[in-house]
Amino acid sequence: MTLTRSIWMRPLLGALGLVVLFGGWEAAIRLGWVPSGLVPAPSSLGPAWLGEVRSGAWVQAIRDSLTHYLMGLVIGSVLGTLIGLLCGTVPLLDGLLSGVVRVLRPIPGLAWVPFAILWFGLDTAGATFVIAISVFWINFYAAYGAVQAIDPDLYEVAASFGHGGFWARLRTVVIPASAPGVLAGLRTGLGQAWMSVVAAELFGVPGIGARMMQASSLLATDLVVVYMLTMALLYALTDTVFMLVRRRLLGWQG
Repeated sequence: MTLTRSIWMRPLLGALGLVVLFGGWEAAIRLGWVPSGLVPAPSSLGPAWLGEVRSGAWVQAIRDSLTHYLMGLVIGSVLGTLIGLLCGTVPLLDGLLSGVVRVLRPIPGLAWVPFAILWFGLDTAGATFVIAISVFWINFYAAYGAVQAIDPDLYEVAASFGHGGFWARLRTVVIPASAPGVLAGLRTGLGQAWMSVVAAELFGVPGIGARMMQASSLLATDLVVVYMLTMALLYALTDTVFMLVRRRLLGWQG
């Protein structure tokens, strides 16, 4: 009984928190504590969302954003994880790239937007590039840190069983031992990629971010909030799916 109660308690508390948030928000608007022109009332979000759905703009914006979101996420995650694992495993490569990493890491993804326009134009490729860069560093450091944290004794154990070579150590020690850290980086990258979608679409690439910018230029704050909540919902869905996959992959941990 106690276990069942603990399983349901957290979702119920989360739902209660949302009710308090939106209820207090609505009350603040109706009581005049917050000017309605600055922040839309929650009760106005439903009609605004229905209008976007009926016009087809909502579905199209999601489809456009998902295209470069998924492409940027995959490219940035794969490259970041791969290079992070290799740098953590090969000291020579780590030394060669240490200066490059220190120079490029502090540069935010938004700073690459002018180059994205010059190199790829105003299309999906440019947005994918910006998102991939934003995700790359998260996965790079997650993988690199996970490898650095591996117990050196594991390499000795692997060598004693005939797995002393580079590829054998990578397969039997590095990848399994670093998997939790790598997956934690991948999960963080899921959220960072959605945060980068708006920045990637600032220069006119169609999608959720572009639609938000169009709505804000027209002072349609209800539509801005609709697309903010849409992005939050999409992140929740991708995070839930990822956690199910993660649980399956790390089932060997007990």
